[in-house]
Amino acid sequence: MMRSLYSGASGLQAHQTKMDILSNNISNVNTAGFKKGQITFQDMLSQTVKHGQDGDSDIGGVNAQQVGLGVMVGAINNVHTQGAPAATNNNTDLMIQGEGYFMLSDGADIYYTRVGSFSIDNDGHLINPSNGFIVCDENQNEIRLNNYGGNFSVSTNGTISYIDNEGDPVTDGPVIGLATFPSCAGLVKAGGNMYTESTNSGEAQITSPGTEATGTLISGALEMSNVDLAQEFVDLIIAERGFQANSRSIRASDEMLQELINMKR
Repeated sequence: MMRSLYSGASGLQAHQTKMDILSNNISNVNTAGFKKGQITFQDMLSQTVKHGQDGDSDIGGVNAQQVGLGVMVGAINNVHTQGAPAATNNNTDLMIQGEGYFMLSDGADIYYTRVGSFSIDNDGHLINPSNGFIVCDENQNEIRLNNYGGNFSVSTNGTISYIDNEGDPVTDGPVIGLATFPSCAGLVKAGGNMYTESTNSGEAQITSPGTEATGTLISGALEMSNVDLAQEFVDLIIAERGFQANSRSIRASDEMLQELINMKR
């Protein structure tokens, strides 16, 4: 069987995966805190038809003759660049300006997210309302506002202020913690705009906002997706043309095989 058929088939599969990544990026263009995916290709095995030879005093060396056997997905990376801010005028909505991730606890494990769409439950916990996970402080403890009465606000350094049930102001409440990683590209998506750490991301470095390598907090705003629609549409066209080109190479190979079969007639 012709090698070009298998090379063309590998090209179709690789470009289909690229289309999957691009489609997911575009579908999440308005998802707060979403980080786009990026795919890269690499060549597959190469068949050596003739090995190279060293030269001598009379003639030069001869390069090896190799035929490529197609393409494969090299890597699928998450691009953790800053998204644009979107004002919500809701005091419990928080945005990280700079590096860092909010920490969410389900009682057993810690998850990390860039989405600061929070609310306060009837026990005074600062939670993610989509799943009920509790936001953690700078010591990785779950945040609970004692005798919470209202007027929630957060400073740029993460300190929470509010009015208690007796009407007294509390200005030294818990401090929202942020986590940074040696390699944020190594974080693993866990769904719901959350990530988990991996051996490739390294261990989380936990601190308060505005210190060391972490960013500051902006209250009343959310970070939007970092998907650039113009770039995604350009990549979409490139992926489509690559898919078409590989399908035509398969068709050409099929026509060549048909000519060989017809030679018997």
